[in-house]
Amino acid sequence: MQLVPFTSVSYSLLIEWIDNAELNYLWGGPVYVFPLSIEQIDAHLSKAGVYPFLFKVDSKEVGFIELVKESEECVRLCRIFIAPAFRGLGYASHLIKLAIEYAKGELKAREITLAVFAHNHSAVKCYQSLGFNTYEVDENSRQFHAQKWSLLKMKLGIITK
Repeated sequence: MQLVPFTSVSYSLLIEWIDNAELNYLWGGPVYVFPLSIEQIDAHLSKAGVYPFLFKVDSKEVGFIELVKESEECVRLCRIFIAPAFRGLGYASHLIKLAIEYAKGELKAREITLAVFAHNHSAVKCYQSLGFNTYEVDENSRQFHAQKWSLLKMKLGIITK
């Protein structure tokens, strides 16, 4: 299992995986408009402080994760995705553990955060099992169609050097 830099060669994977508007919003929030396009992905991933990775297992493309350096010591895990064919196999926790190690080692993070929609129960459970705790609930800033989606803001327990 490994994280490899996500490059334009793999943009088509995200476009294939994110195949409907609701999944697009669940995965990407307001950053992307469905349908995904190469131009949108390229524009977002070219921003400073954004570190996108493809998650590979035995040379198979299994998932995606993005790390965003929010400050000198804080990294946010964003747009975590496991390809449909590989869900339910425990890969998400491995992907996140690798991302945490990268954030701590390469990006010198002392704080790691993420945000997840409250109704994404399997993701919330996964994050909690890895030590993330909710520190804020945002009931009003996200909406898909006419339905409000609560956003849980979570952070990993204290990281020591």
